[in-house]
Amino acid sequence: MAEVTWITAGGERITAEVGNGVNLMEAAVANGVPGIVGECGGGMMCATCHVYVESDHRTGEPGPIEADLLDFADAPRRDGSRLSCQISAQPELDGITVEVPSTW
Repeated sequence: MAEVTWITAGGERITAEVGNGVNLMEAAVANGVPGIVGECGGGMMCATCHVYVESDHRTGEPGPIEADLLDFADAPRRDGSRLSCQISAQPELDGITVEVPSTW
């Protein structure tokens, strides 16, 4: 399990316990996090689950396909940009905080 906090574009903090192996996009949708759509269901085809990793937790670098999608996401790419469908909860990520970017 990992405790995950999403900071919405409006500044609301939503925290949930996420089971090991569950990706952060699925967890965000299940917890009603505004701004995380997950339109492609985690198929890495839409970038509607773009987040900025705000904490010191290491989630790895985006692979080539993820990097390309981040370049075309609605919100600007910056350090810490990841597709939340590509980050799976694990004990090492306990306490991770991600920011949901504004797309307008």
